Amino acid sequence: MPSLDTSPLLLAAFLLGALGAIFALAGLMALVRLRPMRFALRMLTGLLLLSLGALAGAIGAGIKGYRALTLEEVAARVEVRPSSPQHFAATFHVPGRTEMTYEIAGDEIYVDAHILKWTPLANVLGLHTGYELDRVAGRYYDIAQERSAERTVHSLAEDKPVDLFGLRRRYTFLSPLFDAEYGSGSFVPVTRPAKFEVRVSTTGLLIREVESAPR
Repeated sequence: MPSLDTSPLLLAAFLLGALGAIFALAGLMALVRLRPMRFALRMLTGLLLLSLGALAGAIGAGIKGYRALTLEEVAARVEVRPSSPQHFAATFHVPGRTEMTYEIAGDEIYVDAHILKWTPLANVLGLHTGYELDRVAGRYYDIAQERSAERTVHSLAEDKPVDLFGLRRRYTFLSPLFDAEYGSGSFVPVTRPAKFEVRVSTTGLLIREVESAPR
């Protein structure tokens, strides 16, 4: 389950930034020589290249933590152990990360994920659909309890310098590149010690029991 490769984007960011700086410097030299047309042309070209470099760098940093999604993948393995009525511990085993254990209140365990769906324009650049687990929470059978009982929600997302999912929701001008409207969640009851697989596919998130844990 490989991570999305950010190195080509970061390399592109470096090259575009270097070219942009060269053009900007050439523009300043043209200004010193009193050549306003050359100054304007070189400076505009430099600013455009610097902007493209910054965009490539932001995307490269933003997809860190997202994993490439092809067919159905195992995103995490989860062990649950009830500790008292409507309370249980959930231990997450996510590839490439340290083990995480959370105390959760509810009758069911709920997990959701962010899906970054790139447009065909971005696919040409080698960017493909990716996913990142977002949060885990408890869920009650009874709606009245869901409204008033103890609520537990924990983040499963990794810290990133750039939140692409949040940026896409905030800025519509990024729509030609990717879609961040798509999220998916799934839940299963927790009645006994058990082990589950959290699977993600192009159709959404799914939680399956793989084997019962020792009582």
